[in-house]
Amino acid sequence: MKYYTKVGSINSDFVFPSTSSLLTPFFHLPLCSYNKRGREMKVKVIFSLFLLVAITSVNADLKVGYYNEICPQAEKIVREVVEEELGIPFYNVGVGPGLVRLLFHDSFVGGCDGSVLLGSPMDSWSEKSASKNIGLRGFEIIDKAKQRLEDSCRGVVSCADILVFAARDATQILLNANYGYIEFNVESGRLDSKVSFKDQVDSSLPAPEDNLEQLKNLFLSKKDITVQDLVVLSGAHTFGQSHCSSIKDRIYPSISDTLNERYGYYLRTRCPQYVPFDGVVDLDARTPYKLDSVYYQNVKNLTALFFSDWSMLTGDDTLPFVNEYAAPVNDWNIDFVESMKKLSRLNVITDPTNGEIRKICSKVNSY
Repeated sequence: MKYYTKVGSINSDFVFPSTSSLLTPFFHLPLCSYNKRGREMKVKVIFSLFLLVAITSVNADLKVGYYNEICPQAEKIVREVVEEELGIPFYNVGVGPGLVRLLFHDSFVGGCDGSVLLGSPMDSWSEKSASKNIGLRGFEIIDKAKQRLEDSCRGVVSCADILVFAARDATQILLNANYGYIEFNVESGRLDSKVSFKDQVDSSLPAPEDNLEQLKNLFLSKKDITVQDLVVLSGAHTFGQSHCSSIKDRIYPSISDTLNERYGYYLRTRCPQYVPFDGVVDLDARTPYKLDSVYYQNVKNLTALFFSDWSMLTGDDTLPFVNEYAAPVNDWNIDFVESMKKLSRLNVITDPTNGEIRKICSKVNSY
């Protein structure tokens, strides 16, 4: 990580956007010793190298630049696909939030192993079919990158690593747009899960209506994830959209006292009570397409969308972080990068007896 810059936050005065701004809803030395008998030494060398390879393959660790020798273009290829889908220099506003959310949903359910990519929403066993995963997007971007990587270096790059690269690239591009030049490296060398964990989705992912205790129980159960990470990662609610069904109990039949009243009436214009469809609403009405720290100002002003956002005001250990990131100058962008790295390390698979490199990201190789 290098070249971070601090930035001033946007003016905290809330200005409601016009109704016309609503988006369309879909958005590692040899082990032998020298022996004068060449044959014996040769046997020892071969056996030792075999043992070394076996040990390395089972206990491999993640590392930055894992593919530098075996598929040197891997990260570049993924980056190109992400840029294409983002529409650089134009901006397909749903791609960035979609990829970041996809990584979070994969990492928090079972681990960062690509299990969320398996199957389809129509498969009852697939994580994709779980209610909390409805609306996940970015699968086609991972598939596109996988196909290009298979054409370039077949059977080398895992789908789990592709997802991490893609989410990193989207984050970097969007942070660069608001904070100046930011670059960070992510480790790779993951294998793909051979199973999906649908039965773990609902108990592993936070819900919009969760209180602070429920959020802590979820986040702090993950290795190395802290209260600060909880607050930092919640900042991803600064871009993207949510279905109206996630917030209607905050605005009907009456506006919750955890919401700014004016903001509540604004939400009613986006999410009418009696309509035959589930509409969408921006997570951040002030800067809906930017990955920035305005979200924390929204939390303090009671103009953050979810009850779970408001709940961070109720903790003696979370409120100081909210105040820190809501300040005009803050380091949220730096801390967000570090928390994203932690996400990408959760319960990874590196033992080939437990994982594989899928040929197609939505199918296990034995399918």
